Amino acid sequence: MLPFVEYAAKGEHKASIIWLHGLGDSGEGFLPIAPELKLPDELGVRFVFPHAPEQPVTINGGMVMRAWYDIKSLDLENRADEDGVRASAKAVEALIQAELDKGIAPERIILAGFSQGGVIALHLAPRLAYKIGGVMALSTYMCAPQKLADEAKQATLNIFMAHGSHDPVVAMSAGKLAYETLREQGYQVSWQDYPMEHQVCYEELVAIRTWLIATLS
Repeated sequence: MLPFVEYAAKGEHKASIIWLHGLGDSGEGFLPIAPELKLPDELGVRFVFPHAPEQPVTINGGMVMRAWYDIKSLDLENRADEDGVRASAKAVEALIQAELDKGIAPERIILAGFSQGGVIALHLAPRLAYKIGGVMALSTYMCAPQKLADEAKQATLNIFMAHGSHDPVVAMSAGKLAYETLREQGYQVSWQDYPMEHQVCYEELVAIRTWLIATLS
């Protein structure tokens, strides 16, 4: 099981949000956002922030850091190491199963991810044997989008996407391409963009809060 930090539910645990960080970060990176979202206590949301494994990252000179997969090239088609994405997706699926084992219904589970974490979220959720409540994909893109139609096990999925229009790390065009691919697959996808770089802004957090409450209520 991946190690993680958590933000416990207020009162009875009724829903879970598993939030995946970006390259070089850790679960602690997004932990402060949990209380900032000020979700209603009655939703009973538990946040789980896993740590990606440490591994060498090719584009960073082979430096060892927390990463969900290796990045060998900045070219979009070859950017995500597909084997690494699939391995991390399997590890994250075990975290989802742990929430199911606690009695949380799949429709009360949200899989969220920023940048690399978003790649894992968008890869895993459509391929699960059960439909989760939704996916939150922030400042991210897709791995192997051409394989989604053949590999997807879910015909419908609620997805929230957001991106910075000035993102120098993951171009917004890469996020838009993922958005279009998901729409073509028939998923319910919302898109928001903000005049920011590779980050999360206050207006985005407001939109996330609104979406989470609507999805989990």
